[in-house]
Amino acid sequence: MNCKGVVRELSDFLDGELAPDLLKELEQHIQKCKNCRLVVDTTRKTIEIYCDAEPLPLPEGVHQRLQQALANKLGRQPS
Repeated sequence: MNCKGVVRELSDFLDGELAPDLLKELEQHIQKCKNCRLVVDTTRKTIEIYCDAEPLPLPEGVHQRLQQALANKLGRQPS
């Protein structure tokens, strides 16, 4: 496992969805690599902060503009 591999597998690692052999490789790498350990810890803390936060209200009109943009992208009429 190298640093690029850690970044590639970061989401699955944090979600607890790595195969055991890949998990072992990743954990061994982050024990030795200060930079990857920092990336993992920072990402984990960021996720925790955002999961505990209350959603912010959208400014007026954003929801409608988003629906219209999605409809245009998908070639449909907005609902």
